[in-house]
Amino acid sequence: MHKIMSDRKTVFLLMAPGMVLFAIMIVVPIVISFYYSLTNWDGVGEYSFVGFKNYADIFDSDSIFGLSLRNSLLLGLGLVLIQHPFAILIAMLVQYCGRWEKLLRVCIFIPSIISTFVTTKLWVSIFDTTFGLLNRVLTIIGKSDWSQDWLGSPGYAIGCVILVLMWQGFGYAFILYYAGIKGVPKDLQEAAMLDGASQIQFNFRIVLPLLTPVLRINMVLAVVSAFKQMETVYLLTNGGPANSTQFMSTYLYSKAFRESMYGYGNAISILLVAICLIVTVIMNRAMKREVGEY
Repeated sequence: MHKIMSDRKTVFLLMAPGMVLFAIMIVVPIVISFYYSLTNWDGVGEYSFVGFKNYADIFDSDSIFGLSLRNSLLLGLGLVLIQHPFAILIAMLVQYCGRWEKLLRVCIFIPSIISTFVTTKLWVSIFDTTFGLLNRVLTIIGKSDWSQDWLGSPGYAIGCVILVLMWQGFGYAFILYYAGIKGVPKDLQEAAMLDGASQIQFNFRIVLPLLTPVLRINMVLAVVSAFKQMETVYLLTNGGPANSTQFMSTYLYSKAFRESMYGYGNAISILLVAICLIVTVIMNRAMKREVGEY
């Protein structure tokens, strides 16, 4: 194996199919998208080149793009600061649930594998103004004055959307942390207990540092996914009311396919790719840490 890996020609031939597929599926579409981002094409017919006018318009006069970027950042912060710490805590607790461990593991992960359409419509029903479960519960407990048009109010809609998105993705975050925790050798726990460490000390001083590689991957995936959210937001609010729940992907879709500003939409898509790449590099460098072997 070492002899094969030291032969650059062999390594290149082995990598070539994957590189070609990557170029066809990723690089070429991005290049084409950048090409159209320099035009005023509406999706059909003729078009002309406008240079970087679309990019200039995005930064100079498009307040909704700024709002969509802010919402994506808010979701990213929610995932990093709320969802993932909670997922780590639940993953640590579930392993001590004995015979209920497998059942809890399945129940926590189920929302992540159910159809996005189904779970989204479930939440739409919960937030419904007239027949929604949330307003009914508030009425039952004597807090009917707290009832709101949750998805129809700009002040509450973005919070509801972020809540649903964090709930939907919680299972994936949990299962990765749970797998990392279960991979910690029992010998380490026994040695820590012999040294007088409590269960809490073992989890937070030994297990948590060993989860750094998993934590790094999960955090990067979480932030990148925050910028790519589309289906759930579209089904919940379609970016409304008054564009208060626009995310970068939904705004891109709206510009390209609803307003027939295909060139403008491609400019947003290029910025989306650039932001995801920059965030990935920054987070990887910020969280870079050498972790010793078990």
